[in-house]
Amino acid sequence: MTQSTDLGPEDRKIVTLARSARARNGVPEGAAVRDETGRTYVAGTVALDSLRLSALRTAVAMAVASGAESLEAAAVVSGAQELPTEDLAAVRDLGGAGTPVFLAGADGEVRARVDAGE
Repeated sequence: MTQSTDLGPEDRKIVTLARSARARNGVPEGAAVRDETGRTYVAGTVALDSLRLSALRTAVAMAVASGAESLEAAAVVSGAQELPTEDLAAVRDLGGAGTPVFLAGADGEVRARVDAGE
């Protein structure tokens, strides 16, 4: 477990952005990713009849669509106890196996930090 206070300011920022996306949109998950230039992309869960994407996969897709070439970090705020392998794979595809992914609860406290390659 990683205390949110142990995170650097840029990592705390993406956790906060993910938390606000979840609350603002009333969705099960909020996510934020930071690209190699420091830009952030924030998303919530997409749950349409014809399209279902986790918040993290949506944030990664937004980064790719905006021209990001890599990721520095990602954060997800969710009630889940672990991240789906598909979410980690999306981060790994763009950021590489060592990209940190933070999983936080609704209160913003980080419950887990994993590398995208795990």
